[in-house]
Formats: sequence, structure tokens, C-alpha cells
Amino acid sequence: MPVHGLGAFMGKRFSRRSFLGGSAAAAMVAMTQGLDACSGSSSVSGGNPNGAPGDLPDPTRAAGTADDSMPFDHVVIVMMENHSFDNYLGMLPLRGQPLADGFRFDDNGLPLNTNPLDGGYQRAFRMPSTCAPNSVTQNWNSSHKQINGGRMDGFAGTSITAMGYWDEADIPFYYSLAKTFCVGNRCFASAPCQTYPNRRFLYSGTAAGDISTSNSSFSLPYPAGGTMADILNKYGITWRDYFTDLPNLAIIPQILERNPLNFSPVLQFYLDCAAGTLPAVSFVDSDFGLGPTIGSLLFGNLKSQAGKLPAAVADVIDRLDGAVDALGGSEENPQDIAYGEAFVSQVVQAVMASPKWSRTLLVWTYDEHGGSYDHVPPASVPKPDNIAPMLDSGDLPGAYNITGMRVPTVVVSPYSKANAVTNVIHDHTSIIATIRAKWNLPALTYRDARANTLMDFLDLDAQPAFMTPPKLAAPSNPAFGLSACDTVPQPVIQPTPDFTGPLPQALQTAPQAPGQRIVAAHPMGWKAGSRLG
Repeated sequence: MPVHGLGAFMGKRFSRRSFLGGSAAAAMVAMTQGLDACSGSSSVSGGNPNGAPGDLPDPTRAAGTADDSMPFDHVVIVMMENHSFDNYLGMLPLRGQPLADGFRFDDNGLPLNTNPLDGGYQRAFRMPSTCAPNSVTQNWNSSHKQINGGRMDGFAGTSITAMGYWDEADIPFYYSLAKTFCVGNRCFASAPCQTYPNRRFLYSGTAAGDISTSNSSFSLPYPAGGTMADILNKYGITWRDYFTDLPNLAIIPQILERNPLNFSPVLQFYLDCAAGTLPAVSFVDSDFGLGPTIGSLLFGNLKSQAGKLPAAVADVIDRLDGAVDALGGSEENPQDIAYGEAFVSQVVQAVMASPKWSRTLLVWTYDEHGGSYDHVPPASVPKPDNIAPMLDSGDLPGAYNITGMRVPTVVVSPYSKANAVTNVIHDHTSIIATIRAKWNLPALTYRDARANTLMDFLDLDAQPAFMTPPKLAAPSNPAFGLSACDTVPQPVIQPTPDFTGPLPQALQTAPQAPGQRIVAAHPMGWKAGSRLG
């Protein structure tokens, strides 16, 4: 199948999931102050405020040489789909991580965070099942309406179910992960829009003008500054995209066209973990619902080789792959989110069981918020290049100078800070910045040149807390089939006519990390006692 034909095939499937759903909104008021992603020192733990495309993190060191002070030789990236920090981890302050910037609570332990709706206020509420609602939207217009100039009060107006959240009983493995390792309080999607542009930021440091998930994305010009694949290839840094059904790097089709041997079915990831043969950089992709079609067409079926492999490797296949086939969901709505949690659990457990665990760093994160509520305003960030968003006549004005909403992010490593948080500002290009700092690779765009690395998630001053892998909670069991959530009724929650609780956390001054400038508590002049959340 030609790659561009593959893109068309993928686009047809995704159209069923309403990736292109639109929403009209009022004009966005520009934020007057924001979190500055490029502040801080030029060390590996912070961004370089003067960084530019082509710059090396360490100009005194030869490009492509490893920094041995960074305690990993393998980076594993697990980027899932469509959930905000509050949507998944808002209850963390009550569940064993009090420093997490989640919800504010009443005396009964229920969230106080609200959004205005129908003359009243819609409070955050626990979702009645593990089915992700199909009514939320994260398109460009809706995201800007939700942000509303930093007020973060437009979520209920786009969908009541946007105010829903899940608790530890619903996603026990994720809460265990966030309580055990270090969780990011200020990790954002790279842009306030959909999947494809945000994943483009991860792979190339820019969205190249893209603001939506559509077939047109596949015909965009190749990024002028290149991609992660290019700089890794140039300096001999090994990498691989392990996919369940959709190679996510194929969002930029030329990456797949030019590097077909760097793509393998996810089964190979478990084999490589068990054998200690992971490449330097691994992208591990969940199931988007396309089944084994693409993997079979491009690479054949690895299972047919199982009988020829050593017994220990075959055992990995029996224990892990069978479960992945059934539990590989991306968590995109409408879907039982337990499928995605099970997939992430399997990936994490495989990494921790690997003989290379002591030198591996795994990043669990999300491409964007999926339309779900978060109370923290986006950060102000450098534009990656001179390419403006490709806006239609009905689109709200905006640029790539603010991030999207916060997304759950945890760094899993033997050197991770234990039961900790970081308040340093990150977006998807922080992953690029980390890889660049490790192997001294040139920057792709202004965004990744100035992004903070993920080193603040780690503690290099103490004995590593997790050289022996910790025991984590088991994931929940899916209650619904992969397509059964299409027919699950949406929750009906009534807004409250008034709200007299304490000021929601969105309007409080956020914790400040060294070298970081925090957004004004009420940038548009809100008065104390305002009931916007």
C-alpha cells in the first residue's frame, strides 16, 4: 500500500470518531501574561532562552556524543490519546500526592472546581463509568473557547461532560504510577488543538501550520528543519516506532517512506525489552482501532516467528502479546479507558523487567486534552518558526505562541524522584530537548531549542530510588468492549444555581519553580470571590 494511500485509509477511519467536529466561538482575548517555557538556565535541566534551530545543547561537545551524566541510554515514549491532567489526575491531592496541582475540595472531598453553565455553575463530577464520552471536543475553536483568555471557564459550554473526571478506583495503575514516580504539574500539549498537530510537535518541533486531524495533514510539506528521525539518523542514534495498528510517526508520511525498516509491530517492543536490545529512542504506539491490517501489510506477522525464538522470548509473547491484542486501546473517545490503562501497564512492566531497566527512561504522556477540563491556563511559549496556523474564515485568531492544556505526564526511571512533583514547564518538545541534550543533537525549531528538558523529574544527588523496580497497582478490567461505549448513555449532570465555595484553584497563584515566571492569578482583572473555575 503506498504511504499516501495509507494516509487516506487512516483518515477514513478517523472520521468516524469525529476528529473534525467544529464549534463556533467568540473571539479569543489574548493572554497578557503567561508561563514562560523558555526561562531558566541553559543547563540540561532548563531551556536556553536564546536557543535557535541548529544549535547544540553543548557547543563544547561534538554533535552526536552522549552525555554520560544523564543516567539513561534508552528513552521510551508512550504518548496516549485525549485526556487532561484534571480529567485523570485531579484527585491526586487526596490520593497520596498532596503536592499535585489538582482539584480544590470541599469538606466531603468533592471537587470545588466549576465552569459557568445555563445561569449557574457546573461542578467537576466523577464519570459514572470508564466509558470516555463522545461529546467532548478539542478542535482549535473549542480549545480557544475553553481557555477563554486564561479564565479556563469555557469547558462546560462546549460539553457538560468536559467537566467529568475519573478517580483512583477507575484507573488504579495510573494513580499508582503518579504516586510512585515524579508527576509533572506543568506539562502541556504543544498547541491548543487536535492530535495530528500535537504529534507533529513531538516528531519535528512544529505543527507546520496544521491545526486539525484531517487527511490534508498528510500532504503538508516536510518540515524545513527536519524531524527527529533525521537528526537521529545523521548521528547514528538508533530509533524505532513500535506500533499496534497505526505507526504514529506516519502522521508525517515521509518519515515512514524514508525509514521503513524502523517500524515494527508492538510485539517486537516486548521482545526487545526482554532481550535488552531496545534502541536508543523508542516510540510505543497504542491501538487506534485499525486492527492488525497495517502491521500485516507492511511487516508481516511476528507471531509466526514465535516458534523459532528462545523459550524466554516466547514466554514474553505468551504473557504479554495476547493481552495487548485485547487491551491495546488508545483511550480516545468513545472507548473504555481501561483498555488504554492496561496497555500502558504492560509497556511499563516490560521496561521495568528489562535487563536494561537501570539505563532506561520512560515518558508516559498524552497528545492533548481531548476537550476535558483543566484549571491551569496554558503557558506562553516561543513560536517554533514563521509558519502561521492555517486558519479558515470561521476559525478563531491565534498562533503557536501558547501551549494547549495540561496533560498527565510521569517519568518512569530508576532515578525518578520518588512520590514527587515538578513545577517546571514542559510541552512535547521537552522530549525532543531531552534526547538532544543526551546525545548533543542540533535543534529542529525555536520551540525545542528553548524547551526545558525532563531532567527535573530525576534526582541525581541521591541513590536511585527505583533500581529495584517498584510494585505498582494492577490496571482496572475493562467493563465494556472496544466499541461498546458508542451506545453507553452520556452522563446527565445538572448545573448548580449558585456556588459559594472557596475560590477554585484556577484563580490561585500556582507553585513556582526556580527560574520560572508564573501566570498572573487573574490576568483579566477578576475580583476576589469570582465564581469562575
